[in-house]
Amino acid sequence: MKIAGVVLAKTMEHISRFLIPGTSAQIIDEEAEKYILQNNCQPAFKGYQGYPYTICLSINHEVIHGFPLKNKIMKNGDIVSLDLGCIYENYYSDMARTFPVGSVSPERLKLIEVTRKSLYIGIDQALAGKTVGDIGCSIQAYIEKNGFSIVKDFAGHGLGLSLHEDPQVPNFGKAKTGSFLREGMTLAIEPMVNAGNFEVTTLPDKWTVVTKDGKDSAHFEDTIFIRKNSTEILTAIS
Repeated sequence: MKIAGVVLAKTMEHISRFLIPGTSAQIIDEEAEKYILQNNCQPAFKGYQGYPYTICLSINHEVIHGFPLKNKIMKNGDIVSLDLGCIYENYYSDMARTFPVGSVSPERLKLIEVTRKSLYIGIDQALAGKTVGDIGCSIQAYIEKNGFSIVKDFAGHGLGLSLHEDPQVPNFGKAKTGSFLREGMTLAIEPMVNAGNFEVTTLPDKWTVVTKDGKDSAHFEDTIFIRKNSTEILTAIS
């Protein structure tokens, strides 16, 4: 999983360089798949429950699971969320980042930064002996303090020999509730944060999730490993 995490982080670094105005989402998807395969891994998303692409690419009001289509072109001022996973010797890694494209408004930059920070606030709570509620509570409190809302229809999760395993890791909730965290667990923590209301809906393609009010959304995710007295981020970008 550590190797899967390193390869995935390097893949994210690689494809983020293509997030410039005028680039097609399809090019980013192709680059991601090529890079993962060149590093002796397999794309984790392609074929998962019928998903047809290597990455999920979501722009502005798209929350998660956006298709990387040829006619989906990056524009100056957009914010773009990239979500991807890979497999190394049957073990999975999973991560997401939201990036600005070109010159982005202060409001959008704040949404990105608050979402990014909320991820690491949640990771700080991911210690043996704590609960998934401790993670969700800390994320929700920080997000709402900054005037944003947390998506409640989707959650983080365990992973290892499968992309999605128990326990679920909601990005909201009450401290000291839910499953206890144990040494040796591997989790994907992934706050999805909306600029407006927390409500979302799924488009007719049955994959792309968007905000109901049409306002922006951001998404950050890391795969982590819980040690006895600390937490290691397996998908850390150097």
